[in-house]
Amino acid sequence: MLEKIYRFVNSQDKLIEKIVDDENLALNHVICNLGEGLPEHFSNSNVYLVIMKGILTIKLDEQEPAKYGQGNVVNIPYHVRMNINNFDDDILEFFIVKSPNPNNYGDR
Repeated sequence: MLEKIYRFVNSQDKLIEKIVDDENLALNHVICNLGEGLPEHFSNSNVYLVIMKGILTIKLDEQEPAKYGQGNVVNIPYHVRMNINNFDDDILEFFIVKSPNPNNYGDR
């Protein structure tokens, strides 16, 4: 078998799970209910947020918060302060793709 299979959880509860963490990329799966989100932090790689369900509210550096829904892919450059939340009644589900893997940056 040449392929490698990775699985992710189907849930209604808050979840942050690491799916892939290899030399090429890091892939995380996140589920947030109303009022939940990720702690404010700086992007540690070139980040892509792939929104599967709900509406993601994100504040980057000093910009005004923006909202993105299902079917959007949001790219955030390396070393940008970001704050991600779900302020909507629907469950927010998204994937975080980091490429290259943050382990490849010299400042770690």
